[in-house]
Formats: sequence, structure tokens, C-alpha cells
Amino acid sequence: MGSKVADLLYWKDTRTSGVVFTGLMASLLCLLHFSIVSVTAHVAVLLLCGTISLRVYRKVLQAVHRGDGANPFQAYLDVDLTLTQEQMERLSQQIASRVVSVAIQLRHFFLVEDLVDSLKLALLFYILTFVGAVFNGLTLLILGVIILFTVPLLYRQHQAQMDQYVGLVTNQLSHIKAKIRAKIPGSGALASAAAAVSGSKAKAE
Repeated sequence: MGSKVADLLYWKDTRTSGVVFTGLMASLLCLLHFSIVSVTAHVAVLLLCGTISLRVYRKVLQAVHRGDGANPFQAYLDVDLTLTQEQMERLSQQIASRVVSVAIQLRHFFLVEDLVDSLKLALLFYILTFVGAVFNGLTLLILGVIILFTVPLLYRQHQAQMDQYVGLVTNQLSHIKAKIRAKIPGSGALASAAAAVSGSKAKAE
């Protein structure tokens, strides 16, 4: 699944990526002007008109003895969509693992397990209040889709230069983070205590 998404974003198959990108952009642009119920209904009607027309066309060919009249979608109808017990258990475990991971992260940030991380999250949400005042959710989604389908391709074409700039920014952020931690009372003591505990555990093992 992940490789298929990567192929889409890197435009490995130009036709498939173009169709997906165009479909997403058309849907989001329609949602800017019409309600989601209206857009969904119109898309469903168009799909049904297409599939019904193709089905009737095959029946007409059968009537004039130029075809067998078979359902053109029979290959998709024959696909087995049921899940075995093992697949259901594995899927349930994956979902539960994701939910627990998200809950742990939320607890880490909102219950201030690490003061610097919580401050960074607060700053991020504060910045988002200004972003939300300028853009609505659909506009951000449209920008997100454009970024998803352009940035990976640009990164692959200019990987060396972009890695250099990302490394510089990462170093600067690490430097700023270290300064902030040094100025927070007790943060150094907590780090030393954590290092001492981990060292004692290593020696015990």
C-alpha cells in the first residue's frame, strides 16, 4: 500500500497520478462552491450513468448478436472482499496499536511530560490560529494536495541541494532547542537523572 502511494506521489505512472490529482482537485474545488451532499450526489449520478450506459451497451450488442452480453464489471464483482479471522485479528491489532500510540502522544504533549515539546505544540497551534483566520479548511486541503503531488517530485530531482538546506535548518532548530532547555529551570537536572537511571539499568543488565 505504501509503495503504491509513493508511486502516485512520485508520478511513476504519469497517467494514474494525473487522474488521481485531477480528481482530487476537481472534487475539492467543487466543495468550495457547493455543499458536500450536492457534490456527492452529482458524482454518484455521473458514476451510475456511466456504469449503467456501459451495461446497456453490452446488452444491445448481445441483442444484435455482436457480443455475449456479459457484465463488463464481472471481474470486479468476482473479487472476494471477505476477510479471514486471521486478517480481522491482524487488522484489529493494527488499529488498536495506532489508537494507543496516538493516546500516548496526546498524553505526552497535553500533560506536559516534556515542557519543551508542549511549548512547541502550543506555539504551533497558536500559529495555526492565524492561518485559520486567513484560510479555511478546504483551501488548506487544496494546498496540501498540490504540495503532496509536487514536493516529492521536486525533492527527487533536487535531492542534494534540498538535503543541504534541510540539514542547516535542522541544526539551527537543534541549537535553539538546546538553548531553550538550558534556560528552563530543572531541565538539566531531569536530563542528568534520566541518563543516570538508564546507565544503572545498562550496568544491571
